[in-house]
Amino acid sequence: MEQGSAREGVRPAYAPGAFSRAPADGRMPECRVPEQARGEQAGVERAGVERAGVEQAGVERAGGRPADGEQARGEHTHSEPPAPRVVQRHSVRGQILDALRAALVDGELVPGQVYSAPALGARFGVSATPVREAMQRLAVEGAVEVVPNRGFRVSERGPRELAELAEVRALIEVPVMMGLARTVPAHRWSGLRPLAEATVTAAAVGDRAAYAESDRAFHRAVLMLSGNEQLVAVADELHRRSQWPLVSGPATRRADLLADASEHTALLDALVSQDLAVVQALVREHFAGADR
Repeated sequence: MEQGSAREGVRPAYAPGAFSRAPADGRMPECRVPEQARGEQAGVERAGVERAGVEQAGVERAGGRPADGEQARGEHTHSEPPAPRVVQRHSVRGQILDALRAALVDGELVPGQVYSAPALGARFGVSATPVREAMQRLAVEGAVEVVPNRGFRVSERGPRELAELAEVRALIEVPVMMGLARTVPAHRWSGLRPLAEATVTAAAVGDRAAYAESDRAFHRAVLMLSGNEQLVAVADELHRRSQWPLVSGPATRRADLLADASEHTALLDALVSQDLAVVQALVREHFAGADR
């Protein structure tokens, strides 16, 4: 069983829990300021100042023209390295995206509520730009909706959507897993043991975001044995969407996560022993419970 409320994310640089649930008066939830993001942005500013100083020194040495080997401002050569700001901003955006995904999975970003990029950026200690870029990516994934001139609304999903996602995932993954069960040697399945155990570890401590990421990592590894990269990409996207929280409903219990995780290890045991009847029963049961 893989609940819609199961949580995604190898722990990002910004720890989930940075958001608190929205208060009743509608104000933005508090967010811990990530040290790494502040350090990266400070590094960008320092790099910009140092680069400006080098260019100015070149002009002065040549009497108003760049010294030999130095590029005039505005000119472009293919050998010039990219500006550090682009690299740094991309890094911050990726970390913000991981943090927002974890907050979504944990339900800390509330379905139906609108969040603005400047407000989230202030709480992360970064500008609105990387937050807005990360939110645009989440909009493509269906996790949020763009609200013109306001920000982004967390998508509201119901049990029917979750059941439909589980059905589509089963149509894709069940036949592929059964085919692999007949052809993949036992030692290849044994190599996936650490991934299955990682889901158990995350479930045991009730870490829903870590469980969601390890759950997807296990399914990805299984499907990658098919050699079909397009299938893996499509299945992983469906899996991610199935992990966004429902509009309402109880949070996933630790016992439920442990039950899901135990299905992973039991499935591996059956695959290693090539017990096809047990494999088929476990796979179908796993997806039948995915919409609960």
